[in-house]
Amino acid sequence: MVRYFSDLTEGETASYGHYDVTESEIRSFAERYDPQWFHTDRERATEESIYGGLIASGWHTAAMTMRLLVEGVLDEIASVGAKGVDELRWRRPVRPGDTLSIRNEIQMKTVETDTRGLVRSKTETINQDNEVVFSMVGLVMVARRTGDSPADGGGDETAQ
Repeated sequence: MVRYFSDLTEGETASYGHYDVTESEIRSFAERYDPQWFHTDRERATEESIYGGLIASGWHTAAMTMRLLVEGVLDEIASVGAKGVDELRWRRPVRPGDTLSIRNEIQMKTVETDTRGLVRSKTETINQDNEVVFSMVGLVMVARRTGDSPADGGGDETAQ
């Protein structure tokens, strides 16, 4: 069942997903989009980097997070896109062999128009050791049901 803006609750938190990170995927992504040596050259990364080995590009971590977010959250709500991301942070390196999942918390809802609201949610990507490796605050537009009143939307009850 698809959840609409009025179905979502501020403070709602849930965990989702399971994503196994591989060296070949780290290298492939990096070679195409972020070809820095500590993402592409295992030997050099092990011998010379501050990380002591190959690590995923932060943008790759963001992309893996997005995959988990779509599969766990966005496929279940009436999302109509996003306005952006705030507070994007790479907290810890992601390495080959890591298993990632996400935790998502709805922080705030604001009615924007008769047809949509804005949901501010914090997403944390967590590795198998329960360490936060990535975090961001998404600004997601979510459809409202026809006939929902501003009071059904939560947050700021004034349509903008």
